[in-house]
Formats: sequence, structure tokens, C-alpha cells
Amino acid sequence: MPDINPQEFRRALGAFTTGVTIVTSCDADGTPVGVTANSFNSVSLDPPLVLWSLAKSAKSLAAFSDSGHWTVHVLSAEQEALSDRFARRGEDKFSGLATETGISGCPLLTGCAARFQCRTSFQYDGGDHLILVGEVVGFDSADKAPLVFHGGRYALATKKSGALNLEAADEPHSFSEDFLGYLVGRAHYQFLDGIRAELATQALSDPEFYTLSTLLQRGAQSSAALDQMLQHSGFAGLTSPLTRLMAREMVRETQQDGTLSYALSASGRRAVLFVIAAAKAREADLLEKLGDWDARVLKNLLKQMIALTDAGSVEVWRAAQGSAA
Repeated sequence: MPDINPQEFRRALGAFTTGVTIVTSCDADGTPVGVTANSFNSVSLDPPLVLWSLAKSAKSLAAFSDSGHWTVHVLSAEQEALSDRFARRGEDKFSGLATETGISGCPLLTGCAARFQCRTSFQYDGGDHLILVGEVVGFDSADKAPLVFHGGRYALATKKSGALNLEAADEPHSFSEDFLGYLVGRAHYQFLDGIRAELATQALSDPEFYTLSTLLQRGAQSSAALDQMLQHSGFAGLTSPLTRLMAREMVRETQQDGTLSYALSASGRRAVLFVIAAAKAREADLLEKLGDWDARVLKNLLKQMIALTDAGSVEVWRAAQGSAA
């Protein structure tokens, strides 16, 4: 048999995407114990059996092997910090956590995508791990996006809807509805179409709305600073929008550190908040239709796309990729 390189073997195993769980129990003194694990899997529906494995080097090995009961918590997408906490050694992992008490007295964590309370049925030797098989005696679940682990990193899962013609999209001279620029652009314009009526009511053009919303978020800004912040919008040179907004008394001049700057007036604040309220309502409707899973994935991917297409962020991202590798 050829030698197996442990690092390469671990990297190959990372190609398999898994969920992330925290398994809890109590030791002989009743002290709660818990570990992060991605080795959880289903075994049988009748009887309801699940399994997971724990390293024999784990300090909590005796607690899990002797207690006879344990609970598997399938983590939701917002519980990454909790996963990190239970993956670390040498600290009180339950300190400050709000927990519930399970059927067998095991601590139950809250906010999870699912929880399986189990009674140990079998234990098997698994090399450097102990494999625990348990019968599920109680469970609950919530409609939450799960936390996912792939290639040594946390990830997000999305529900696939329809087939994408990726082969056509990869052809160098092709242009189809799978083209990323087309998809992002169409989504952008269709989303904005829902607030056009509100922009018209306030008699605001796109450059004027971008200017007002930037001032709302960032406070008073110089003309040069506004230009730099709004460069991504394609509205180069803000003299004309600023002039019109000044004439309508939506923006006022002010001094900031001795520099001529521009700030929102009371009427400008009212106008931009009116449009933003409509935009937030449209966002809420869209996110409800997408559901928690896809909404999280969409926002995460858009943030990555923004970082990767922003010249100032590319080097930061490359450095992060290098350190992760």
C-alpha cells in the first residue's frame, strides 16, 4: 500500500462539504461539556439512529463515552462564532451562554438549525477516533440557513433552483443570460425599478439620490471625497448634482476641518429617507421571497464580488487567500 500523506489526505477530505455541529453532554459530576464536530451523519430512520466521531485525544472523551446521552446541534449560518468557541481547548465554553435542559439533562444550545437528543446505542473503535452511534429520543428544527464547512473554511449553502448553462457561459465568444455582467446588471435595474415612483415623487435623479444617500451615511463630505466614494456608481463629476441639490436647498455648504464640504439639509434628509424607506420595503419583500438561506448566500457573494472588483480591495483579498493557504 502506498504511504498516505496526512496533510494531503486532510485536504482531499475537505472537498466533501459538510454541515457544522456542536455535540454536548455532561461529565460524571454534571459539568456540561461540548465540542465542535463535522463528522455527524444519519444512520437509520427506523429506529432513528445518528452517529458522530470524537478524537481519542479529546479531554471530553470520557464524558461522552460514559454519559450514555448526548445532543447534536446543527448550527445555523449565524453561529460561526459559537462553532469557533467550542472548537477551542482550555476555556469554559458555556460561560455566558443561555442554554436549555434536554430530556436527559444535557445542555441544549439555542438558535440552531436543528437539535437531536440521543441515547448512546453503540460505540466503535475508529482508529484515532471513537465512533458514537445514538438513538434519537427527541429532536426539533427551525427554517434557518445551516453553517457549512468546505475546503477548510466556513461556507454558506443555497438551494439550487433551475439549471444554469455554464458550458455556454464559459465559451470565450458567447454571450447569454448566464453572463455574470448581464445577471448583475439586470438584477440591479429591476430592483431599482421598484423605487422609481418614489424618486419621481421627490424629483430626484439617480446621481442626486446617490449623493444624498452617501451624505446620509457618511455625514458632511467634500466634493472630492464624494467623487471618490461614488466612483463605483459611474456618476463621474458631481458638480451638476450638487448644484441642483444646493439650488433646491437639499444640501448646504459647511466647513469641516477648514475644508468646504457639503451636508444634508432638513429637506434633503426627509427626501432621501422617503426613498430609502421604499427601498427597504422592496428589500424586505425580496428577502422574504428568497428565504433566509438564499438571502445570506446572495449578500455574501455580492460582498465578495464588490471586494474582488474594487482595486483597493484586491490585494487585501489576495493576501488573505495566501495566509489561508
